[in-house]
Amino acid sequence: MKALTWQGKRKVEVSEVPDPRIQEPTDIVIKVTSTAICGSDLHLYELLGPFMHAGDVLGHETMGIVQEVGSAVTSVQPGDRVVIPFNISCGHCWMCTRGLQSQCETTQVRSHGKGAAFLGYSELYGQVPGGQAEYLRVPHGDYGAIKVGSDLPDHRYLFLSDILPTAWQGVRYADVPEEGSLAVFGLGPVGQLAARIGRHLGYRVLGIDPVPERRAMAARHGIETLDFTKETATALRDLTSRGPDAVLDAVGMEAHGSPTAALLQQATGLLPDPAAQQVMQTASMDRNIVLTAATDAVRRGGTISISGVYAGAATPMPMVKLFDKQIQIRQGQCNVRSWTDELLPLTEDSKDPIGLDDLVTHTKPLSEGPEMYSTFQKKQDGCIKVVLQP
Repeated sequence: MKALTWQGKRKVEVSEVPDPRIQEPTDIVIKVTSTAICGSDLHLYELLGPFMHAGDVLGHETMGIVQEVGSAVTSVQPGDRVVIPFNISCGHCWMCTRGLQSQCETTQVRSHGKGAAFLGYSELYGQVPGGQAEYLRVPHGDYGAIKVGSDLPDHRYLFLSDILPTAWQGVRYADVPEEGSLAVFGLGPVGQLAARIGRHLGYRVLGIDPVPERRAMAARHGIETLDFTKETATALRDLTSRGPDAVLDAVGMEAHGSPTAALLQQATGLLPDPAAQQVMQTASMDRNIVLTAATDAVRRGGTISISGVYAGAATPMPMVKLFDKQIQIRQGQCNVRSWTDELLPLTEDSKDPIGLDDLVTHTKPLSEGPEMYSTFQKKQDGCIKVVLQP
């Protein structure tokens, strides 16, 4: 089959790879109908190369039609239309039964001290082939696969795989008081959905991003928008009297505006893989300008919710200010299956309360995947969300 494979820093290719097959009784295999490029995929494209291997199949936002099921699978059958969560969870371990599927004890990648394995996301998370391909093997598909209807287009369901529950969990973790205010840093796909969820829940939402097209999209959904500058924290405090009740960081480790950390990230990428892995696990730093701005902006006693990915082992934290302002922080990989029952009705609502019909900016064949990785990373052509169709 054809698949998008990682071949090196900023190098993705369409390759011929072996067709997936059932390996365990709880596996399923699906024919992929839609798969998206996630902002997290760009971390593999740019920074996490030391943990990637040439030929790794990318992609963790995927849906399609069940083709084959293992002997223990009873929840779905061939012909069913399904969405696949990015984290691979068993559904019955101690963590899963407590709603912490991203920490699944059955699939934890203990060799790297990580939580649940992910589809298409480096050796750090199990080196499991991903879904930017014609077919996908889904481990623990008996629990993970989300069966959906047949009447709505793929984009109304596809984001149940990652960015919609990630945004939902981020807003829930923000613990915004009733009719309170929420500032969302970063209006990429997760930030867009988080901002709209905040509005749906009745909050005043302020979205911050340096890219005009992203601010314009958010504004269409009733979000107050600001450019990201050195004065953003001051502006947010002025607009909300004390500062927002909560701030959601939907940016993470590749934020614009941290030149020193950016140079260190690039230098790490030039090292041989074993040395780069050691540096990343012990001494690397993220670009934390957004985290610093969030700490400055949020009101005293407020909450910072982190949905953006951070990976720097030595990333400095503004501990003095966090302590002085009595700020609570909640963060973590999304527990996708915990939120399915709440989110599936919203995706199927004819009123489209989260605005899922206005998120995808580029729908392309899988063969154009390499070009779209570049376009998305460079934020060209108004690119906010890319969906690929095999």
